[in-house]
Amino acid sequence: MDQRDEQEFAEYFAARRDAVRRTAYMLCGDWHRADDLAQTAFVALHRRWKKIRDRAATDAYVRKTLVRASIDESRRPWRREWQTETLPERADDGPGLDDLVATREDLLAALKEVPPKQRAVLVMRFFEGLDVTGAAQALGCSEGNVKSQTARGLANLRQVLEREVETNG
Repeated sequence: MDQRDEQEFAEYFAARRDAVRRTAYMLCGDWHRADDLAQTAFVALHRRWKKIRDRAATDAYVRKTLVRASIDESRRPWRREWQTETLPERADDGPGLDDLVATREDLLAALKEVPPKQRAVLVMRFFEGLDVTGAAQALGCSEGNVKSQTARGLANLRQVLEREVETNG
């Protein structure tokens, strides 16, 4: 890449890195993995920067790369969680936590239990604010697939949250 392309990429990176990192966190629920996913997306973008003709489509390219990297990463064997016979003891935090933080934590924990493709659709639709058409383009699938994955993802999310309420009140 020439100097002008490098400068354009650096400006784009500086402007979008926090938003991409937050989206990655919503996809995976872990800040360290979110950093890795964001880095993967930006490295892929850097490789193709010179070939991108429509700079307005850059956000869509980064989103698609981010979602694909998240789904690929979740398939790796070392990322799978293992069930144990006994649960670890919970720390007694008491009633000092703010309800907003508890709700946010519950939502993020529940989002981790939703399958990766459904989670990707939910993040694109409700966190990124994309409509069905935009989410379909970002994820490289049909609008019908986005609609069905959204319905299934919301149902799974409700089920997990209801289970959380029944268990912990």
